[in-house]
Amino acid sequence: CDLGAQQRKFYQETLEKTRRELFEMEMAGTDSNRVRFAAFTELLRLRQVCVDPRILDSEYAADESAKLAAFDELLNECLDNGSRILVFSSFVSALKLLAAHLKAQGHRFAYLDGQTKNRLAVCDSFNADAGIPVFLISLKAGGTGLNLTGADTVVHYDPWWNPAAEAQAKVDAEAKAAA
Repeated sequence: CDLGAQQRKFYQETLEKTRRELFEMEMAGTDSNRVRFAAFTELLRLRQVCVDPRILDSEYAADESAKLAAFDELLNECLDNGSRILVFSSFVSALKLLAAHLKAQGHRFAYLDGQTKNRLAVCDSFNADAGIPVFLISLKAGGTGLNLTGADTVVHYDPWWNPAAEAQAKVDAEAKAAA
């Protein structure tokens, strides 16, 4: 998604802050492993800004999130076509923002993250109830072995650094299509 002006500005500000902090660490002679860890932490923050700036700044306006606007377009198209959607994210905070957004719009959804007690029951409920058009799933919590045949569309809300987890989500959707 192309970032809007406000989100792009926030990204650039975060990037400049990151560069300054890493430069200052290097100039201060900080251990290279600590600098490397700090760099990965800052890359994570930059990814979060791209997903939804509200992850880092709760005062940020939801309508300024390019990815949320793109998600709404896709969601409406899928709902119009009668499709059911699996939405994967590596950020639980993004899933919680999506859950609040869906709830505010009156959409039913299933939800699975690391705090979910009975993963199988949640999956079975989604598969059995065609009135639940969206399933929000944490990539880490979703893992492998889930039978998610109730959906025909997979959305990776934010690409993850683990292609195997993304591939599993696609396999689950393809199994449904072949059935």
